[in-house]
Amino acid sequence: MSDDSRIPRNSENDHTREMAEVRREFIKQKTGADLVHTGQFSIDPAVLPGNIENFIGVVQMPVGVAGPMLVNGEHAKGEFYVPLATTEGTLVASYSRGMRVINECGGVKTTVVEGFMQRAPAFLFKDAREARDFGHWIDENFDNIKATAETTTSVGKLEHIQQWSVSKTKYLRFNYTTGDAAGQNMVGKATLIACEWIKANSPIPCMYMLSGNMDTDKKHSHLNMLHSRGKRVIAEIVLKKDVLARVMKVDTKMLAGASVLANTGAQMAGAAYNGPHSANGIASLYIATGQDEANVVESHAGMLSHELLDNGDLYMSVTLPSLIVATFGGGTGLPTQKECLEMLGCVGKGKAEKFAEIVAATVLAGDISLGCAVIAGHWVSSHDKMGRNRK
Repeated sequence: MSDDSRIPRNSENDHTREMAEVRREFIKQKTGADLVHTGQFSIDPAVLPGNIENFIGVVQMPVGVAGPMLVNGEHAKGEFYVPLATTEGTLVASYSRGMRVINECGGVKTTVVEGFMQRAPAFLFKDAREARDFGHWIDENFDNIKATAETTTSVGKLEHIQQWSVSKTKYLRFNYTTGDAAGQNMVGKATLIACEWIKANSPIPCMYMLSGNMDTDKKHSHLNMLHSRGKRVIAEIVLKKDVLARVMKVDTKMLAGASVLANTGAQMAGAAYNGPHSANGIASLYIATGQDEANVVESHAGMLSHELLDNGDLYMSVTLPSLIVATFGGGTGLPTQKECLEMLGCVGKGKAEKFAEIVAATVLAGDISLGCAVIAGHWVSSHDKMGRNRK
């Protein structure tokens, strides 16, 4: 690579307005792109080390607010105004419409069932019997492994280790609780130290790779549907027949029938989620609040469930088994992201489960709204009216 093609960097202090301007000028010379709007931002680049490299500016994502939404959670209690960062017209309006239905039906009940973050090393042996016996030794020495792993963190706690034997390999999956951090890096460091202890103390000689890809980092997996990664959160509501008819122009029996069709279609397609669009609300909330946006691929998976009640009302719930969220660390402390978390009362430590409940409630609101729009024929007409920006 020639020197004139290298992106400019300052080894002493690379996160400054001056260096961002130098790089924008470099990109302009190389590509012809004039980064006028990208170069206009209010944040101090000095807060960015640890979040980004080769900083040139800010992509200014539109943020709208949906709500209010009444949440009857164990951690999220009361009315919330939800920030959604999106460029999709009708999205914020649709979520607000779903939230109105939720409010008129008495609010959405939310529950965090459990939460884990994983790192999954693979240990290699000369044959399957060694791998099997090594697994027994892991069980017998769990307390020592746990103590070693937890020397690297004041927050992370190793709860249990799952095992699978394949050929002459033993796949382990270390499951941690991680407080208010998402925790991928935290558990990676803890597991590395634990694996080094295992390698040094195991009576059976072994080699290992820190990730055998069963942690499914940034990937959807059926394993996470059964055993939680991130928070397993459930949002549920009883939709009153008269409210749904008045606000959405939809009968609860029609919505129940449409949900059955949607379940079958999702099953045939092999979809990770059987409801209308969990990823929309999750992605918009994640971008607004400084979450790791790649975690949407895991977090959007789940189950939309329903039951038509004898009185004509409709029970509906969303189960998100791998909702990966944080209110501390990562991008959550950056200025605009922190402001959006402040809107929700979810800044800092002790707020991750509250935030998870708000995310799940938002997903349910969006699914109610879009599901009804499809039935009532408003889906296409709404996008034609509100969602077409062709400038």
